[in-house]
Amino acid sequence: METESEDMEGKLLSFSMSLAETPPPAGLILRSPSYPLAAAPLEAPITHDQLTSLLLAAAAASDPDNPAPSSDAVDALAQLYRHVSPRGDDPFRRVAAYFADALAAAMTSACLPCSPEQEFAAFTQFYRASPFFQFGHFTANQTIVEAFEAEESRNGGKLHVIDFDVSYGFQWPSLLQSLSDKATPDSPVSLHLTGFGRTAAELEETRLRLVSFAHGCPNLAFAFTGLVRGSTASDLMIDDGATLVVNLAFYLRTRQSPAELRATLAAVRALSPSVTVVVDRETGRPAGGFVGRFVENLSYFAAMFESLHDCLPAESAERVSIERDQLGKEMQRAVQGGDWEWRGKMASAGFEETELSSRSVSQARLLLKMKGHASSMEHVGNGGFGIEESLFIAFKGIPMTTLVHGIPMIALAH
Repeated sequence: METESEDMEGKLLSFSMSLAETPPPAGLILRSPSYPLAAAPLEAPITHDQLTSLLLAAAAASDPDNPAPSSDAVDALAQLYRHVSPRGDDPFRRVAAYFADALAAAMTSACLPCSPEQEFAAFTQFYRASPFFQFGHFTANQTIVEAFEAEESRNGGKLHVIDFDVSYGFQWPSLLQSLSDKATPDSPVSLHLTGFGRTAAELEETRLRLVSFAHGCPNLAFAFTGLVRGSTASDLMIDDGATLVVNLAFYLRTRQSPAELRATLAAVRALSPSVTVVVDRETGRPAGGFVGRFVENLSYFAAMFESLHDCLPAESAERVSIERDQLGKEMQRAVQGGDWEWRGKMASAGFEETELSSRSVSQARLLLKMKGHASSMEHVGNGGFGIEESLFIAFKGIPMTTLVHGIPMIALAH
């Protein structure tokens, strides 16, 4: 009989093999500085405290609500660029460099250049190197399996998941494997995944990737429906009798305004799912407006860069790709807006957060141990990644992402 560790190891191995089928393009070239300011020669290194002061000065001068002339922001960024670089073995100096790029992009309403191929390569490499996304995806899938099992007496072995941001589909091989492991010839399982994505081409690539993986999952019938973002609720074909789950993994933070966030939650609630799974960055409501949000983002991304520094050599091509094309883009979005406080808005929209199972918590801890990134402490400590019962993953005590699942309060009356 397989142990839980052997079962997890098998799923990780299967998933790693599925990623290997689509290797990232080789020979990525480090992007040259995007802004003329960045061409200034580096001066002598300064302390992290001094660097933080420069970052905050640049952020304050770049505040869209600040009446200060734009020349102040240009001067602040010019000074900052003299002391930072996206290369080198100091993760904080690298994160400062990308924040300088993000502030410059916000000032000029520009977008840091990144091709779809570079984005895919960076995301794939990040997924392999760090437990960040795997923690959220594997633990969310455990919650989905438990929701399916709770309704097995009436769902006819059918599960329908609606993913509001299916992206490259990396979350779903482990769910396919889990459902196949519990299915038998006499009790087969069907999974219908409806995924929203950016383009029809990307959705088709995701469909082919997942269908290929599903071919190796016995006693499991799999169907994928891709919908380009902007499709309406009338485009959704809900399977009768199936357990319906809405997946919002790493989605709510991409909403461009509180109004968009409220609209998303209203649309989810209208679907009346059995459970809604949210995996996202833990955000609060920092005081201080733009600068307060910047301080929170600086703490978060500094921890993210340091955790990645522990996973990959400083000058590795993979780390450069991840920091430039994955985290750098996230930093740009964080500076320009988004990362809204979502937990309170879920409660206001009529969702009730429910307790995660002990099995979800133990699986998350097991994943960290198997990936080799776990802290020596059982809970969050100062030695690396850790897990709290809440359930969130943290690096050296700084919360990175949280998993919650909730049910619409209206469902409690049923």
